Amino acid sequence: MATWSACGCCGRREELTSARTQAACRLHRLLAELTPGGMRRELSAGKAQALLAQIQPADDISQVRIQIARDHLADIRALDARLAYVRGQIAGLVTVSGSTLTTLFGIGPVIAGRILAETGDITPFATEDAFASYNGTAPIDVSSGDQIRHRLSRAGNRRNCHALHMMAVTQLRYPGSAGRGYYERKRTEGKTPKEALRCLKRRLSDLACYQMLADQRGTIRTCGSPATTPPTPPASTSPGSRSHPAGPPSRPPCRPAAKVSSPSTGKTAAWPASRSSTRPVIFTMTFSKLPKPNNPAAS
Repeated sequence: MATWSACGCCGRREELTSARTQAACRLHRLLAELTPGGMRRELSAGKAQALLAQIQPADDISQVRIQIARDHLADIRALDARLAYVRGQIAGLVTVSGSTLTTLFGIGPVIAGRILAETGDITPFATEDAFASYNGTAPIDVSSGDQIRHRLSRAGNRRNCHALHMMAVTQLRYPGSAGRGYYERKRTEGKTPKEALRCLKRRLSDLACYQMLADQRGTIRTCGSPATTPPTPPASTSPGSRSHPAGPPSRPPCRPAAKVSSPSTGKTAAWPASRSSTRPVIFTMTFSKLPKPNNPAAS
């Protein structure tokens, strides 16, 4: 339920962001026409308001342009308030989901909400390679002969890929981050900046996959199995049973000893019953080296 809600909030945030970008571009165009010599590209609501207060309209056309610019400025501030509200909703949904993606460097509530909304349940992905193929960070091999090349994959979920791209770009901005160190190592190996960035996105995809798997295991371990109920002690109405504490549970009786007849002596011997015969057998798989069979020719 939280995943679908996060998906809707993330889509709404993209719509509001697009509308704010359009309003800011229109406001910048009008201010560039009203200001002699133009203006810089960096523009905020506060700078635009201060600039509009300094402009003196020369004619009726300039007066109309100033009024339209003020309308665009009001739209930008209204959109900023809506964006802040939607951001709070996404952060709340990420917290309710129990995800710890925000603990990773470069992932905030918005990026975590986008990854969770696009991925959903992580269990269908058998490996981290399958998750990378889904989000489009797995490169495509285009090697030829001795030249080894990989190009960007255009397949996969582009929204999820964009979230991982923003995570990678954020880590590249900080020289002391692990992502920046990995990027520099790939550059020293002879990779281009774009190829090194693709390698970093591939590693970050694995990191996000491991984190979501760990979150899911922790949630299952906390909730437990719904079919398992704790044992309830039997209710007793006897006053004597309430005065004395219950002793330890008695062990089940062992199996009777099996009788085995010896072919040499003809006597019947009793095979001792093992204590482990009454316990369930647990099979474990190990990857230790098996002993070699004896060579019949040597014997």
